[in-house]
Amino acid sequence: MSTAVADFKPTEKLLKTRNIGISAHIDSGKTTLTERILFYTNRIHAIHEVRGKDGVGAKMDSMELERERGITIQSAATYCQWKDYTINIIDTPGHVDFTVEVERSLRVLDSAILVLCGVSGVQSQSITVDRQMRRYNVPRVAFINKLDRTGANPFRVIDQLREKLKHNAVPVQIPIGLEGDLVGIVDLVTMKAVYFEGKDGMEITEKEIPAELQELANKKREELLDAASMFSDELTEAMLEGEPTVEQIKTAIRNGAISLKLTPVFMGSAFKNKGVQKLLDGVLDYLASPVDVVNSALDVKNESEKVVLPSDKDKPLVCLAFKLEDGRYGQLTYVRVYQGKIQKGMTIYNMSNNKKHNVGRLCRMHSDEMEDIDYAEAGDIIALFGIDCASGDTFTDGKMNVSMESMFVPAPVISLTIEAKESKHLNNLAKALNRFTKEDPTFQTHVDQESGQTIIKGMGELHLEVYIERMKREYGVELITGAPQVAYRETITSRADFDYTHKKQTGGQGQFGRVAGFIEPIPLEEDKNYEFVNSVVGGAIPREFISSVDKGFKSCLDRGSMIGFPIIGVKLTINDGSYHDVDSSDMAFQIAGRYAFRQGFSKANPQILEPIMRVEVDGPAEFQGPILASLNQRRGMILNTTEQDGYCKVEAEVPLSDMFGYSTVIRSSTQGKAEFSMEFSRYAPVPRNVAEELMKKYKPNSKDED
Repeated sequence: MSTAVADFKPTEKLLKTRNIGISAHIDSGKTTLTERILFYTNRIHAIHEVRGKDGVGAKMDSMELERERGITIQSAATYCQWKDYTINIIDTPGHVDFTVEVERSLRVLDSAILVLCGVSGVQSQSITVDRQMRRYNVPRVAFINKLDRTGANPFRVIDQLREKLKHNAVPVQIPIGLEGDLVGIVDLVTMKAVYFEGKDGMEITEKEIPAELQELANKKREELLDAASMFSDELTEAMLEGEPTVEQIKTAIRNGAISLKLTPVFMGSAFKNKGVQKLLDGVLDYLASPVDVVNSALDVKNESEKVVLPSDKDKPLVCLAFKLEDGRYGQLTYVRVYQGKIQKGMTIYNMSNNKKHNVGRLCRMHSDEMEDIDYAEAGDIIALFGIDCASGDTFTDGKMNVSMESMFVPAPVISLTIEAKESKHLNNLAKALNRFTKEDPTFQTHVDQESGQTIIKGMGELHLEVYIERMKREYGVELITGAPQVAYRETITSRADFDYTHKKQTGGQGQFGRVAGFIEPIPLEEDKNYEFVNSVVGGAIPREFISSVDKGFKSCLDRGSMIGFPIIGVKLTINDGSYHDVDSSDMAFQIAGRYAFRQGFSKANPQILEPIMRVEVDGPAEFQGPILASLNQRRGMILNTTEQDGYCKVEAEVPLSDMFGYSTVIRSSTQGKAEFSMEFSRYAPVPRNVAEELMKKYKPNSKDED
């Protein structure tokens, strides 16, 4: 495989390196599996459970919030040694709200373990992480976990892998016993029964296959050899001549896995310490080393041209910053080295802004602990200190002018308004927002121009909840949150006349200006906010003051008199007026225009408009009823429903004010299997009861100011 990618002779270190991610649906046992891997590779010396009941918690869930909630929030990196191979591992979150953590991890990994629950099988987030793996062409093995649980059925899960994820999934093991009777696995490559005994499953013993499983083992081995022979002529010949060797079978499976055309399936129970060591063997046998994967960058001068980066430590340095963390000692930047080597004291260049940086400190990460190193080379995943950059920046040593393709960042779907309870915390709030938006591209913040509110956006309510909690714990900022103010608009529905005279006499020069005409609505479909027509004849208003009247009218558009929101869709025509030779001025006609506008607006049956969103909900067809009900309850108008391959898509128009909190509702009513997207469609009149409510809220706060 490697010769097709590079023309250099890879080092043994490179061939014995595996960069893997562990991805799955929430609660499939990723972190538990990583904990066992670290234990068996002697990186940790005691096993702790994920929910932190023993006061310690899993090594990879280093954040206090993760231990309390029993979920992974941030991806964590570590490395370990297994049979003289180096394995760099990234444990990723399973919850859809933290999807960017999976994206950025898969972007820099060479292969992955897709963990599936032996009872629940392929779940919604399994589908999402599989889609992400395909996006970055990541070879993977599957591990069917939790076979000790009641109702576990690994062969049903394999069928789901084939049907729902379209994998060519082939078991390389079958379990010995299930549920409470799970004691080991049968290795279909070596045709041996493997038992995990002693304290924490440390003692591995190989025996003959139990008689009752012999027939099933033979059948499944045949399936395995048939599937694997597609990827090796040598194996096909050996099968025709007699019994193929273990090495021939492993090579064929590896070829299939690396070409993404075969998914070897392992089995066990991480919690009960069954099957983890054999899965580690599978990582070495079947997953890609940095040499087996084609990595490419874009030539900065000629962006369309791809440059292949061989994992050669003697070539110029190219590395990618894929994750940032604000640690105790400043910014910690996680980096994957694709080519060349990086060492202390060298100068590196950020390709996005051409800034120079000196490498002061290099570390290997072990969750929240770090180990100082002097240098790293192609294939390594390490961390740098004190380098100011953004996630997705490419660094080189200045000899190559290339940039790595950045990762896919999904758009945020939910927003909240926030304000600090105490004004003394404003400085800390700014610091927290600055840090979190830099670390997480799916967490965004802005100040709304109309309402002056600070708005945060994210991938779901849990996502924002976690950041609000982190601001409280890490920065001491107590926040008041609320649904953001909807961007309403005001307009008119009928024509009305106005005739206003502005007269003011003071000691010196007075002010005089009369403006007359009519106001009428512009149809909403014309998408025009304002039109001004001058029909004055005979010099009733001198030409130089016509623009003053226009300015006066325009100054009223920013704030309507009903609920204080901008006015749209009005056409003003002036057809009469009068002036005074001495007292008329630009200011006098601006004020006359302003009052004339208000007079006409109040008589023209004003109306409040609300933003209508076009909402698309995708989910399994079995949940079509709950999806339609959830939209109908939100004043939604269903436009279209389609059904294909067991999935349905519902398109609807729903007022934005009714969409707050929808992500939680849709998840709970569809077992987390449906997702939605929304975009602005148009403005439409609000129902009378809603309008009355809005006006009631506005009146006590508003004061008529000029």
